[in-house]
Amino acid sequence: MAEARPPFRADQVGSLLRVPELRAAHEKSLQGCYGAAALKELQDRCIRDVIRLQESVGLHAITDGEYRRTSFHADFIEKLDGAKASGRLDVKDTVSGFDAKKEESGKPFAPRAFAITGKLRHSRPIEVDNFSFVKANTRRTAKQTMPSPTMLLRGGRAAVSREAYPDLEEFHADIAQVYREELAQLGEAGCRYAQLDDTNFAFLCDPKLADTFRRDGYDLGSLPGRFAELINSAIAQRPAGMVVGIHVCRGNSVGRWAARGGYDPVAEVLLGQVAADAYFLEYDDERSGGFEPLRFLPKGSSKRIVLGLVSTKLPLLESKDSLKRRIEAASKYVPMENLCLSPQCGFASTFRGNPVSEDVQRRKLERVVEVAAEVWGSAC
Repeated sequence: MAEARPPFRADQVGSLLRVPELRAAHEKSLQGCYGAAALKELQDRCIRDVIRLQESVGLHAITDGEYRRTSFHADFIEKLDGAKASGRLDVKDTVSGFDAKKEESGKPFAPRAFAITGKLRHSRPIEVDNFSFVKANTRRTAKQTMPSPTMLLRGGRAAVSREAYPDLEEFHADIAQVYREELAQLGEAGCRYAQLDDTNFAFLCDPKLADTFRRDGYDLGSLPGRFAELINSAIAQRPAGMVVGIHVCRGNSVGRWAARGGYDPVAEVLLGQVAADAYFLEYDDERSGGFEPLRFLPKGSSKRIVLGLVSTKLPLLESKDSLKRRIEAASKYVPMENLCLSPQCGFASTFRGNPVSEDVQRRKLERVVEVAAEVWGSAC
């Protein structure tokens, strides 16, 4: 029987807790004390195990848990020719409460940017081998995550070499091109489900974080549209049959968040102009505001909104009744057939993971599947 098309009624964002053995080995590898071949062998074994975990709880979207990455975004971006992480403070390595956040220099807080030191090129596949490993080890839908192309806009003009890019439009075109090439290669490998992880839309919902873009020289009024144009260009030539979702992330490092504020500043552009097939939106607590912005999903659309109602940051297991009530509340703005359920984010945006146990992770994934099956009659 053919599997339903993603996103599934019970879905997930992608990253999963590393088992202690893998976490320790990864730490040692960063210190140069663990060989690459031995680490890969361990990663392969652990990924096979985490695939079995996902299957056993009833998920139909299967990832590698991002087990080969140090962080959800830097590993991918730094494999592009011409890009490297800069020294700015990374929002995902800080604590919440922005009034207290300052860089060591005393300058205002700013999320990590990626310095563009030369022409941006996609000289090799980045996630194809990783995707192929998952696909070879599951009969369900292998899902591939990657950071959103908007992450390369952090830092503004100052982060981009004037020698390489005297004209920023050429830079934007090259960003889109490297993503088109990666998606094409993933498609050739059989990928039919990809996800872009984007923190920038969420940061625009938080006045303090939005101000970091203003300091980088951006016009805040036009920025959501700029993000939409870049994403649309990057995915415009995706292979036929490939579903592309976008996860709007509010920050997720060792259980800490970054952005607060409802989706009102970006919802009309995000839901009305970004040409993704699915929108994974975080709604795990009051920081995310209400469901009213969901009204901007175009009427009659076949796109789906995946409600991130289950926290990956806190160990408390959400009750089935509370989740059903929130899904019902969201359905006042979006038809029930356009809704799905997932955790609000991954469980490990960095390899160290969030402060929840493996048992809690399992129970939360099981809860997503249980509730989806009861609300929609199926987890897929």
